[in-house]
Amino acid sequence: MTLLPPSAFAEFDAFTASLGSRTPALFLDYDGTLAAIAPRPELAAMPDEARAVVLRLSALCPVAFVSGRDLDDLTAMVAVDGLVYAGSHGFDLRGPDLRRQVGVEYVPDLDIADGSLRDRLGGIAGALVERKRFAIAIHTRQVAPPEKPRVADAVRAVVEAQPRLRMTGGKELFELRPNLPWDKGRAVLALLEALGLEGDGIMPIYLGDDETDEDAFRALAGRGDGNGIGIRVMDGPAETAATWSLHDPAEAAAFLGRLADWLAQR
Repeated sequence: MTLLPPSAFAEFDAFTASLGSRTPALFLDYDGTLAAIAPRPELAAMPDEARAVVLRLSALCPVAFVSGRDLDDLTAMVAVDGLVYAGSHGFDLRGPDLRRQVGVEYVPDLDIADGSLRDRLGGIAGALVERKRFAIAIHTRQVAPPEKPRVADAVRAVVEAQPRLRMTGGKELFELRPNLPWDKGRAVLALLEALGLEGDGIMPIYLGDDETDEDAFRALAGRGDGNGIGIRVMDGPAETAATWSLHDPAEAAAFLGRLADWLAQR
């Protein structure tokens, strides 16, 4: 039976007990985690209160954003200087004294796929093709239900013609990425190493809400019991590798506020 993991907000004392004396290293998804899902990506704004909490936390512990958004788009939407940002599911990483790109040689393949998708989907009302440097998202939220299978068929046809790319899914979207063993989980592990956060005094914590965030939950779980925490923002029971949950972006921001208070008082 699928269960809902315990709430990190409602059971905050138990959550902080699991940290012990270790300092959190926070890895935060954006859409659906700190910004409510919107009909179009550019409308998914993070509330000022959440931004203020992130800024406060950044003075208390390491903070990074790991998102499917394009890197420049992500940094503009969060708008907090001095953080580490990983865009395109971790294919594009940037921070103070950090710059890494994975899969640059696949950009021409994405260029070809982008053109094919726009040709195939141009006649389907509501289908949105969002090009990122290292990925292409095909949003179906505004597509009429009877037309959604046509979108899926078109995306599959493009992927079959581009074997160097692979398709992943999410909430009302398909995504094409380089066909490489790289995802949010591998990006988080790479960031822990690059930022010198692999020691016993650090507890990596990942907050996310979607299928692609499960890669990060699994990666942290794979570090061994008590060496990483996954928190999924979810409004009901679902299969997840996360060990804790939060209800929605508003509760996620409230949880981070309590965490900031707790860190400031230690």
